[in-house]
Order: sequence, then structure tokens, then C-alpha cells
Amino acid sequence: MTLPTSGLITVNDRGARAATTFGSVAAAGGNMVFIKKLTASSSSNLTFVNGASSVVLDSTYKEYLFTFKDIHPQNDGRHFRIGFRDGGTDYDATTTTSYFNGYHEEGDGTAALQYEAAIDQAQSTDPVKLNGAVGYDNDECLGGYLRLFNPSSTTFVKHFISEISSTHDAPAANHCFAAGYCNVTAAIDAVQFTMNTGNIDAGDICLYGIL
Repeated sequence: MTLPTSGLITVNDRGARAATTFGSVAAAGGNMVFIKKLTASSSSNLTFVNGASSVVLDSTYKEYLFTFKDIHPQNDGRHFRIGFRDGGTDYDATTTTSYFNGYHEEGDGTAALQYEAAIDQAQSTDPVKLNGAVGYDNDECLGGYLRLFNPSSTTFVKHFISEISSTHDAPAANHCFAAGYCNVTAAIDAVQFTMNTGNIDAGDICLYGIL
């Protein structure tokens, strides 16, 4: 390809001549397809059930993405959680998880990067905690995402990873990482988000499918 001889621009600290046309470039990944948005209003839970209320959580997509925006608890110092349903009526699929976080107080008194064994789980049927103790002041909330991989598989365990930024009730910035797997070969056909105590006072959760 012959490049033009004028119009030098800089890309990644390297010189490159300006060009007027390029060939098309295929995206390395696939499309993200919006499926459903749920909005909390003093809600005991926000639940996505495959086949109910236009929710898709099956073999249509190999990956599902949940995004959390301005999730605000009713009570102070609450943990935001997810429960997985594996074909029954309860959200108690067995999970094994890990959890760590970065933490920095507003007053600069305490800062840490730490693994939290009190939050991880080993073959538990309890909901999975996704963040530390989020505050409930009017301006405090959390935001982030959770990725769930191939929930319809009846051969393999179902992996998930989550990353959340929240306002800890200290107050402090709390950057939380949770990951694990549903140790079942039954399909995961529904998920439920809750606080460990009290309602989800406000906030949105959106579900997307990844092609």
C-alpha cells in the first residue's frame, strides 16, 4: 500500500501518514444484545428467570453480562449477592468462590489490597457475596458487572466473574473482585440478586447476551 506523503499524525507515539481509506476490520468478539432491564424500588430481590418476562438465559448465548448501576441498599453496610437456580425453585446451586478487594478510606487512614476468606465460599448453597459493606447514605451506592459463562451447559460447571466499585460504609472506596463456579452440571436457568439484609432500595440491573 502506498501511503500519502503529507499529513503526519501520531499513533501510540509512532509516526504514521494520514490515510483517507482503510479496509473493513471485523470485530474480534461478537455483538452485545440487550435483553432485559430491572429497576429496584425498595425491592426484596431483582430476579431474571429464563422464559419469564422476555428474559433469555439459555443456549441462545454462550455468555451473559449483568451490569449494575447505582445499586443502593436499604440498610447500612450490606453485601450485594447473587443466587443461582439450577432447575428447581430455590436459588441454591452449589458454588465455590474466591474474593479479594482493594480498599482506601476517605480520610486516608487505611488502605489495603487483601484476600477476604470470610467472604469466599467452598461448596456452599448460600448466595454469593459480590462486594464488601456498601453504605446507605443518600450518595452511596455500587456499580459494576457480572459475567456468566455458558449457563445452559449440562456437561460442565458454570463459571462467573464479577467486578464492583462501591462506597464502603467506613466511608471508603472499595474495589471488589469475586469469581467462582456453580458446581453443578444442571443448567442454570435463573439468577436472583439480593442484599444480605434489607431491600435493594434503588438501582438498575441490565442483562445482555454476548454472541
